[in-house]
Amino acid sequence: MSDPTPAADRLGTARLATLPAAVARPGYDRSKVTPGIVHLGLGAFSRAHLGVYTDDVLASGATDWGIVGVNLRSPAIVDALKPQDGLYTLLCRENGDDRLRVIGAFLDVMNAATELDAVLEAMAKPEIRVVTITVTEKGYCHDPATGRLNEAHPMVTADLADPMRPRSLPGLIVEALRRRRDAGVPPFTVLSCDNLPQNGRITRAVVARFAQLRDADLGRYVADGVAFPSSMVDRITPATKDADRATVAAGLGLNDAWPVVAEPFRQWVIEDRFPTGRPAWESAGAILTDDVHPFETMKLRCLNGAHSTLAYLSVLGGIETVAEAMADPLLPKVIRQLWDDDIIPTVPPVPGTDVAAYTRDLEARFRNPGIRHLTLQISSDGSQKLGPRLLAPAAERIAVKNAPRVVPLTVAAWMAFLRQGDDQGRAWLVADPMAARLTAIAREHKDDPAALADALFAVGEIFPPVIAGDAPFRKATTQHLRSLLDRGLAATLTAFLFR
Repeated sequence: MSDPTPAADRLGTARLATLPAAVARPGYDRSKVTPGIVHLGLGAFSRAHLGVYTDDVLASGATDWGIVGVNLRSPAIVDALKPQDGLYTLLCRENGDDRLRVIGAFLDVMNAATELDAVLEAMAKPEIRVVTITVTEKGYCHDPATGRLNEAHPMVTADLADPMRPRSLPGLIVEALRRRRDAGVPPFTVLSCDNLPQNGRITRAVVARFAQLRDADLGRYVADGVAFPSSMVDRITPATKDADRATVAAGLGLNDAWPVVAEPFRQWVIEDRFPTGRPAWESAGAILTDDVHPFETMKLRCLNGAHSTLAYLSVLGGIETVAEAMADPLLPKVIRQLWDDDIIPTVPPVPGTDVAAYTRDLEARFRNPGIRHLTLQISSDGSQKLGPRLLAPAAERIAVKNAPRVVPLTVAAWMAFLRQGDDQGRAWLVADPMAARLTAIAREHKDDPAALADALFAVGEIFPPVIAGDAPFRKATTQHLRSLLDRGLAATLTAFLFR
């Protein structure tokens, strides 16, 4: 996104001193900060989370942990932030209270699609000791059902054919690591900040396998010498709207081409394995631990699972945001049953955390009217998200002879969502790496709920045998799907809650 705004009217280093007193800004000299991190994936979440934690570390006096931000595909975010010297505004919203903070942790921004040589050169520098990632689940080029590299993925096959000009996440990381190895530079640590279960394990699996396919020695080097800690990240960050830009411009007295919006809450739990060092993120409130798994399980299932359930049901009902969904007379009751019956019993003990209390806090966060988190935005990439968020806990309940109650309703709503419209004239697009295949199935069986359910349950990349082969789960899903298609959302939820 190019922006014709004159430099005099644009956020940038030269204008920091002119900001109103109420606007927080970097309390350190950015000219004295050097990069220590390359971050891959410049979406809103990374800038509302990683950028803020790291900004706090720099404010405490560290000078060697600035971030070089890299977007892998679209140049839009780079075009927006480059003229601003990497600065952007965090708009923190809660119940009508807006607070502005300019973040200075990103020292430079680049686009891998057009600046590949510069990106690889940056990643190969000895001072870069950590590479962080937020590219969403589909960016890992993996098979969600197994966690392994999808060796037939078009970008993977292209990168293996031309490994020094990579386009995929694993290809980019492996080429940067090869350059470091050949130059005698120790490998950086690779830290995933995406909503994947055991994201460090998955990142290691896809990167090490790609390296092995490229060169056996390189594969051993990556598998044996590179650290891939896991982390759990939590902050609700809706997509930035023009109205948000207007709010920020009014508060700054300057234009910011791409601010980020977030709730006040934030949490980061990190497995503490960084052989070449890391920022003191714990000084900014992060939790460093030996085992992230309980925290990530709680968050993926309780927060993200509830979000997915709200998203698919809400899109079917024409409800645009999570806060509006939580104002519905029926949907909050469905989410409470999801937590109580299907999710909380599957969450392992979490140090220092009452999981039931965590879900009550989530309910309050979901109701925040200042956060316009679009249900259609949350609905994206369901083929990647349903498994870790909802099908995994459902499988655990099935294994102990406790049939999940709400997950079949969520799956039915997702199946109906794939039809990309309803009888009331509403229409939407399915954003998913498997969209072409899934929507084709939905078109073929759009008027036959049983056939539609059977065809989708046969997609093994999404549904493991323990789910697809469980007769009660399939029966409940099909019944809910038929009700959603024949009777609509309100009647379906009423029958579900009060039967």
